[in-house]
Amino acid sequence: MLTIYAVEGQTLVRRGGDDQEAGAAVWIDLVNPSGEEERAIEKLVGLQVPTREEMSEIEVSSRLYQEKGAHFMTATILYHVDLPDPQATAITFILAEKQLITVRYAEPRSFQLFLTRAQKGDIGCSTPMAVLLGLLETIIDREADLVERLQSETEKLAQLIFDIRGGSRTRSARFDVILRQIGRVGEITSRLRESLLSIGRLLTYLYQIAQQRSEPDALRQRIRTEDKDVQSLSDHASYLNARITFMLDASLGMVSIEQNQIIKLFSVVAVILLPPTLVASIYGMNFHHMPELDWAWGYPMALALMVLSALLPYLYFRRKGWL
Repeated sequence: MLTIYAVEGQTLVRRGGDDQEAGAAVWIDLVNPSGEEERAIEKLVGLQVPTREEMSEIEVSSRLYQEKGAHFMTATILYHVDLPDPQATAITFILAEKQLITVRYAEPRSFQLFLTRAQKGDIGCSTPMAVLLGLLETIIDREADLVERLQSETEKLAQLIFDIRGGSRTRSARFDVILRQIGRVGEITSRLRESLLSIGRLLTYLYQIAQQRSEPDALRQRIRTEDKDVQSLSDHASYLNARITFMLDASLGMVSIEQNQIIKLFSVVAVILLPPTLVASIYGMNFHHMPELDWAWGYPMALALMVLSALLPYLYFRRKGWL
């Protein structure tokens, strides 16, 4: 789908899709573009629109480059950040002399939020650079919301891990749930760090473009501010990642303790039953000359000896605190 936006006063207005309207547009948005739409834009602006496969490349040289006077910038953006499992998508921003062209294969809510504010005149959108900065600011705000949500989920997980109670059966089930939650939060945090890293690289490249084009100081200051925000979010995401790793290690350690308790119980039972087994083995031998075989109290004596040989190790273990 191809959508064209032009500037009227201080607001961003949606226009038709003919060549004349596209030529006067400040922003051209391509969402899941068809081959025909790509060819139309390429003919209009004289630039080749990158394919989805090219947008997925991770090399910096493939994501940030200049071609025919336009600057191609691709960043990994998270979308559906309000849902339990946010996803990542690559979005390409093509900053030409008179237009900003965005190529995307997902619909992050940040784009709709930006449009709502721009159509009310709350954001300056008079130039392609201003539109790009407004989009990036909204994207960063959305990812900041995700950082706050991950912070809250991490706090709840920490309380679950270190305040877990109940019997061994329920504790094992809870540990299984906790490990799954830790894995989910850790995966989202990894996607978030990847996204913030790509946005930080884009802003660094964008600041160089602003200097080359002698953009107003206000725009360059906005780029520096956004870059600081991204760096702050990256630091916080790294902190969350370290804390998640700590919680994972703690959970695995507690699971190991639970398993060691079970193995310890089996080991103690085996040691306690070893002396009675020895007594029973001795009196189970079928030798003819065994004095105890002729005793009237031989059988009760053997039973009492087995009980006593099991009781003594048990009392010793209790005294040592091993049980």
